[in-house]
Amino acid sequence: MRLLVVEDDATIAEPLRTGLRREGFEVELVGTGAAALAAGDYDLVLLDLGLPDVDGRVVCRELRERSDVPIIVVTARSEEIDRVTLLELGADDYVVKPFGFRELVARIRAVLRRTAGDQRHPPATARIEVGVLQIDTRTRNVSYDGRAVSLTPKEHDLLVYLARDPDAVHTREKIMEDVWDENWWGPTKTLDVHIASLRKKLAPEVIETVRGIGFRLVDSTAQS
Repeated sequence: MRLLVVEDDATIAEPLRTGLRREGFEVELVGTGAAALAAGDYDLVLLDLGLPDVDGRVVCRELRERSDVPIIVVTARSEEIDRVTLLELGADDYVVKPFGFRELVARIRAVLRRTAGDQRHPPATARIEVGVLQIDTRTRNVSYDGRAVSLTPKEHDLLVYLARDPDAVHTREKIMEDVWDENWWGPTKTLDVHIASLRKKLAPEVIETVRGIGFRLVDSTAQS
């Protein structure tokens, strides 16, 4: 597995590269956001936010816009709103400095396992239709009532998860486990953020909140 490590502090970057190589990873190290954006294809990007040239959030967003490469963000910020914002930008996971090396390796392997599992088991049906909602999981194109809808990768994954079993109630815990990761350690508030974003981009009535349990996707046209 080829990892791109984006870290400008050599006292962190070099030991990190050495440790990851001992774990069996091929590691490319860059120290700027520009170099990260100019890099080739990798299996995962480990992105530090404190870069000397470009805000790490900008790098994260631009990487996500161009590919589905898994991104783990490294941040010294501990406020929950910062972490939620990063996940909205397309990061798959995050670690907060100072972090343990074993924790970081566990996060990397968990994210790679999940993405590899998605590739090994592609959905049997590429097209999903629920009322006026149409999803093509092969091209990742989404339309609602005839208009194209632009989603982040995680918003897309969440919508597909709910749309595969419309009207069924999905618990918050099960959604976090299946859409994010069984080893997810972050706040579940990110689920609410993604649900709110989907409602804004589609229609408020498309995703219902089942109080105290979770959410379900419904065919809003059938209710009119």
